[in-house]
Amino acid sequence: MRPEAVAEKIAPAPGWDPHAVRGDFPALDQEVRGAPLAYLDNAATTQKPRSVIAAIDHYYRYDNANVHRAVHALSARATAAYEGARTKAARFLNARSAAEIVFLRSTTEAINLVANGLRLREGDEVVLTHMEHHANIVPWQLLQQRCGVVLRVLPISHRGELELDGLEALFSERTRLVSLTHVSNVLGTVNPVAEVIRRAHRHAIPVLIDGAQAVPHMEVDVQALGCDFYCFSAHKLFGPTGIGVLYGKAERLAALPPYQGGGEMIRRVSFEKSEFADPPQRFEAGTPHIAGAVGLAAAIDYLEGLDRAAAAEYERGLLEYATERLHEVPGLRIVGESPHKIAVVSFVMDGVHAHDIGTVLDHKGVAVRAGHHCAMPLMDFYGVSATARASLAFYNTREEVDRLVEGLQLAREILT
Repeated sequence: MRPEAVAEKIAPAPGWDPHAVRGDFPALDQEVRGAPLAYLDNAATTQKPRSVIAAIDHYYRYDNANVHRAVHALSARATAAYEGARTKAARFLNARSAAEIVFLRSTTEAINLVANGLRLREGDEVVLTHMEHHANIVPWQLLQQRCGVVLRVLPISHRGELELDGLEALFSERTRLVSLTHVSNVLGTVNPVAEVIRRAHRHAIPVLIDGAQAVPHMEVDVQALGCDFYCFSAHKLFGPTGIGVLYGKAERLAALPPYQGGGEMIRRVSFEKSEFADPPQRFEAGTPHIAGAVGLAAAIDYLEGLDRAAAAEYERGLLEYATERLHEVPGLRIVGESPHKIAVVSFVMDGVHAHDIGTVLDHKGVAVRAGHHCAMPLMDFYGVSATARASLAFYNTREEVDRLVEGLQLAREILT
């Protein structure tokens, strides 16, 4: 089917014009190998709007100082910006208090903090799913090696959905946590996390949600979900790299010991004994990523200035359009086709390796991700070593999807 026919069949969502926001993102306005950039790698990291770049620049130009304790003006401004970012992150997730927000380097570090803080013992069990990112597998395996923690894994269907009926069969009196992704970074599947939380809590089991792929595409209310922990990374939320957020219910954070030792996370120190600060400072040893927090706050401000419902509806239409167009490519198979997805499409092509697909597309100015996407167990489940992945955001266009399909047709002609 011609692109015009698909476009006619799948009408764009009203009320959203991607061209109206593309100018906010300077990285999109460039050529790669002589062609306009089509950036379709948003699940790996999103591009940054001018307001985020400007906020970070302003901090370093005018407010650069360490936070807390100092009484001079620059430190006061830096502290206000840093703690203001915490308040914005709390509001963004609808946490009860800013004290439930911990700043860390990433989603990965957030999961590691919880994994190490739970003080699990030999025979204690953690329930994961088969679609987890390595960041939600390896920390638990390290505990498995160190102290004998047992991992139980909830299967998925070939369509890429959790086999939820089998969840409670994995629970036992030794189950200490359920930890799962809100949205799969490979499949795009949106998991029924509220139902998982409800079932786990019925057995008094806490739940950690990896929200790295969810927060850029949907509004998240941690109180409505009822989760015990929720984490995400700023760089997937149109913010800077090197900073992430861990939300934890106040009582859950209070029960965790310090993750690292140093300045800021203490109340009093002597050579005989140290007394630790309350959360969240207890988990923020040393000088934090102040500029990162400033950038995260600006990213939240940018997103909250958009019509997020219209953006989400546009992304759904763009996913539908991309799926239809990709089905036109002979020998191409989409991996995971749940009806409940964000705008992520992973695929393989008969006789062509994913890395070769990525290389051909790059020569046409189309940026996609190729590899195992830090989800090797999921690759094994589907019997592939790697996939190519196009991940879309509200600034992507149907024309960019058409260029993706043209590049895939070329890859097939060249490589098969």
